[in-house]
This record gives sequence, C-alpha cells and structure tokens, in this order.
Amino acid sequence: MAANQTSFVKLLVFLVYGFLWFSCQPAEAAIKKYQFDIQVANVSRLCHAKPMVTVNGRFPGPTIYAREGDRVQINVTNHAQYNMSIHWHGLKQYRNGWADGPAYITQCPIKTGNSYVYDFNVTGQRGTLWWHAHILWLRATVYGAIVILPSQGTPFPFPQPDREEVIVLGEWWNADVEQVENQGNALGIPPNMSDAHTINGKPGPLFPCSEKYTFAMEVEKGKSYLLRIVNAALNDELFFTIANHTLTVVEIDAVYTKPFSTEAILIAPGQTTNVLVRANQIPGRYFMAARPFMDAPVPVDNKTATAIFQYKGIPETVIPKLPNLPAPNDTEFALSYDKKLRSLNSPKYPANVPLKVDRNLFYTIGLGINACPTCINGTRFSASLNNISFVMPKTALLQAHYFNIKGVYTTDFPDKPPTPFNYTGAPLTANLRTTQGTRLGKIAFNSTVELVIQDTNLLTVESHPFHLHGYNFFVVGTGIGNFDPKKDPANYNLIDPPERNTVSVPTGGWTAIRFRADNPGVWFFHCHLELHTGWGLKTAFVVEDGPGSDHNVLPPPKDLPQC
Repeated sequence: MAANQTSFVKLLVFLVYGFLWFSCQPAEAAIKKYQFDIQVANVSRLCHAKPMVTVNGRFPGPTIYAREGDRVQINVTNHAQYNMSIHWHGLKQYRNGWADGPAYITQCPIKTGNSYVYDFNVTGQRGTLWWHAHILWLRATVYGAIVILPSQGTPFPFPQPDREEVIVLGEWWNADVEQVENQGNALGIPPNMSDAHTINGKPGPLFPCSEKYTFAMEVEKGKSYLLRIVNAALNDELFFTIANHTLTVVEIDAVYTKPFSTEAILIAPGQTTNVLVRANQIPGRYFMAARPFMDAPVPVDNKTATAIFQYKGIPETVIPKLPNLPAPNDTEFALSYDKKLRSLNSPKYPANVPLKVDRNLFYTIGLGINACPTCINGTRFSASLNNISFVMPKTALLQAHYFNIKGVYTTDFPDKPPTPFNYTGAPLTANLRTTQGTRLGKIAFNSTVELVIQDTNLLTVESHPFHLHGYNFFVVGTGIGNFDPKKDPANYNLIDPPERNTVSVPTGGWTAIRFRADNPGVWFFHCHLELHTGWGLKTAFVVEDGPGSDHNVLPPPKDLPQC
C-alpha cells in the first residue's frame, strides 16, 4: 500500500511539474480564422434607408482580434455586384504583398461569386490598426478595426486600463456612394460630400432620426479606459474629444508613443490613435464628438458626430454636456499637436531611425485640370505627384513584377519634380495639365530612403494624409512653406520621431519621412483622401529582392484572384 502511495505521490509531482513547465512555455502562435461575406444589406440612418455593401451585414464591419505572433486567415467571399479587395491597413505583410489588398496593385479584385483567403502573420506589431475595401469608394461602408494584443504576458508600457473600447470614425451618405462618385467623375468635378460623420457607424443626436443611431459607452467613476480610435472617413481629417475629460495619447498607428495629455486629438484618414481616459468627473453624461479640420478654402461636411460617455447609474433623460472642439481651421492646434507626437524609444521599443540616407526623393503634390470633352466645363480635376497622375493598370503590379510581365508599368518615376518652382507661393492657375502614366520608383533592397513630400499651391494648398503600404516610416521633419534642403535637415528629429504608416503633409508645407526598404515587393504610396487618390495622387515603389532566398517575395497563393 505504501509503495502504491509513493507511486501516486511521484505521479502527482510529475503532473504538477509538467503542468508548470507547459504553462511557462511561450504560447504557440495561434491561427485566427475569420469569414467575411461581402453582401448588400439595407441600412438606415438620418431617416434614409438604402441598400449598401457591408461585411457580414454589419456597418461598420467586425473587429479582427489577434495577438502579436499569430497567423490570421480571413476568407473573403464576394456576394456583391462590385469587384472587391480588402487592405489590412498598417500590417507590414513581410515578403507577402499578396495579402496586402489594394486592387490592381498587389492583386486583381475578387469578382462577384468568388472567394480569396488573406493569409498573413502578425510579426513584431501590436496595437490598433484597421481594414477597409481598397477599390472604388467602397471603403465608405466596408471597414472595421484590427486589435493586435501584445504577446502573452507582455504588459502595456502604460498603466493597465480597466476596460477598452474601439471607436471608429466614419461618414454617412444618404445616397449610394458609388453613384455619388460616378456622378462626380462624369462631370469632372468633386462629388457631393457626406451627409454626416459617424462614431461606430452612428451620427448621434445632433442629427435627425438619431434616437436609435447614437453610440453610448458606459463608464464607472474612478476607472480608466483605453480608446482605440480609427479614422475611417473617406475625405476628412477629424478632431475628436470628450467633454470635460482629458485624453492621454499612448499609441499612434500601432506604435507606442511618449504619453502626453491633450484636450482633443487630430486624426487623419487612415490613422489610428490610442488614448487613455479616466472617468474622474462628476457622474453624468458627456458627449464624445468628432468634426473636420480643414484650414484650406475647400468645402467639407462640417457637421459634428457625437456619441455618449455615460457614467453608470445616470438616467438617459440627463442631457449630455457638449465639449469644446478646436475651431475647424485651427492650424495652430494641428501643428502643435503633431509636434507632441514622439516615439517611446525605450530599450524594449527602440526607434531605429535611419541616420545615413542612400536615396533622397522629393515629391511635389499638385492639383491640376486636364481636358475632358464630355465633362461639365470641358475639363476634369486631376492630382499628381511630380506632375504625374497615376493611371491604374489592368493587371496587378505585383503579379507583373513577380512574373516579369512586360508593358504593365515602367520604373522611371522621377526622384524630383521635372521643373522646380516656388511651390507654396502665390496660387498657380496656369499650365495645370498633368502627364499621365503607370510609372513606379525602383528601390534597392535594404537601402535607406528619405522622402520629402511637398504641398504646392497649384490651384490651392491643402493638407494631404499619405499612406505607405508594407512599411512604417519615421516622420523626421515637417514645416510650413518650401522645403530648404540646405537648412531644414539640421532641425530633423533623429532621436525619437513618431513612427507611423500614414502622415499628414501640412497645408502649404512639407513632411520628411525615412524608412529602410527591407520588405521586397510592390508597395502602394498614396494620398488617403479618396477623392485625391481617384484623381491620380498615387504611385508605387518596386522594392527589389534581397541577396538571400529569405529576402525574396514569397510565391503567390493558389487562390490569388486573376484579372
């Protein structure tokens, strides 16, 4: 009997040690699977019901949850009448442009009745990103958040919140968005702007018929909350705030920042911002609010979307307090806010800023007017980089690059504008024609790149948020007026500049970014104002393969859509 007891004790000890050993091992990378059904659903806002393209019938679409190190597989099945492709905005897709998603850049779109599995690893990234349709203007309704949690057992580098909430800012059109876009294109003028802004798909009580269409977040006095904020709007930079509460910025574009407090944030289309907020006010109901920032003479939908930050136990009959938002044209707030954004640059989260530059690029942003005999004024608005309006190909650029298909694109995109001029001087209204072509820049693998993006006063100055696919970059400098290559680099921040995937070039100014071209493939670079992208304000980089087989573009998946 004693022998049996001894054996039993030994077995118990073995099992306990075994359990402890297993529980201490790093968690195996999980595979997270999602099904996205692209389908038309009837959606109602502002007393208008309409059929529109959704994911799984939801607006906004579902949030993707993953953990750093996971593999994600999202099967997208297209039941709608439009071709579809989805971009996982901010995910680097190392060597795996096939999963990046912009139509005719890295893939042909998914045709009606077909499916495609976006299969990618989440490596070395954690935080808030987002996904959206990347064809036509379909991202007006087809979008959602991506939440990447830190690897198991890794805490946030800021106080642990009691709870978190996803806040996605967007827009609502009463009309069919694709018809709005097509009408604008046919007339050669900007299409009608949105009828409302939205917070988590809902405009809030400052609009008619909003009783059912107001997002509310219940909070408890004394607790802290992490808000994961995404700007999914097509064409508007937005201010966001909560009445009587201070926001502490802790992350932008899924990169931790040095925390700082602010009464409001500024967030451009394509950007994400994580803020901490403590429910430390007199219990009541407080408005969260979002409205556009525009400091150029350009019309915008200037209405304010609201949601409710509601303390537990407060009746819904209490009228929420309105916040003080910056003025819609508050340039000073915008510039000072952007200056406060800095990388955390800690031993665990270093800012690896390229200090030596192999390739200097200088791109000017221009608005132009080209001839269009069928348009309302005989002309059509266009937009360009270095005076080139990008023409979308009929074959996906990555396929053409990988399979060496000739005649789809050229790699002669100029490193600087063809004709230097006083970029931000008096408005230029003559010689506004742009050249057109599918011209790309070629970059050597692992080379370091500095790109200065310069706004111009061709027709008008305007702020432009630029997004680079496949990479993060460091925003090393920004300024108003013309970039001075002799003086301005002396003022660069090369210690802890903000690292992000989408940056706003200020109205009538410039922004300098740096990155290391260590991700081979074809990567889209474009303005994230959908209006300007459609007018040609885009290009792409061909980053060459590296020396080893693990520095080459991966082979395409078998189910890659064909054109």
